Amino acid sequence: MRSKLLELVEKEQIRTDIPDIREGYNVRVHVRIKEGDKERIQVFEGLVIASYGEGINKSITVRKESYGLGVERIFKINSPLISSIEVIRRNKVRRAKLYYMRDLKGKSARLKEIKRK
Repeated sequence: MRSKLLELVEKEQIRTDIPDIREGYNVRVHVRIKEGDKERIQVFEGLVIASYGEGINKSITVRKESYGLGVERIFKINSPLISSIEVIRRNKVRRAKLYYMRDLKGKSARLKEIKRK
């Protein structure tokens, strides 16, 4: 059971500049990376295969193919390390967790895009 005070503090820290992200969306996540005393932004682009938690604890798992290998990364949505998130494409899916995408390659790994009107 969460206290009202804790919910109030969390509500202040939830980011409002992040779009609504769901499983099946192709996203581009801009992540701040520190190397020594320098800071740069690295872009990670892929398919959201899972999301967990709610509120301040919400996180997503993004998967991409890189040089023939599958790379997955978990991002905390409200982290200050995330510069921004862009939704590139919205795909139609019927499951909450898309772990089956790990086994698919080529044409079988395609998803249908949701057409906007």
